[in-house]
Amino acid sequence: MSTQTYSLYVERRDGARNMARYYALDITTTLFGDICLIRTWGRIGKRGQSRHHHFVREEDAVDLFLDLARRKRARGYHLPPGAEAARG
Repeated sequence: MSTQTYSLYVERRDGARNMARYYALDITTTLFGDICLIRTWGRIGKRGQSRHHHFVREEDAVDLFLDLARRKRARGYHLPPGAEAARG
């Protein structure tokens, strides 16, 4: 696996609709050396749900990661306030 870190946390909030959701993506390596994309989503402040996708090739995991990130951005998800400064 490359040294590149793939991790994303985005939120979607709409007070008029009482909506406060989050969506997180992480690519990690399992104990057996497989590549795993972990998706976690739910209401902000709650545990939420998760789904694990296992891959043999990192490129396949990255392709799905980028596709899911693009879809969430199209639906109105964005980085939480102050996230850019925290990256620094």
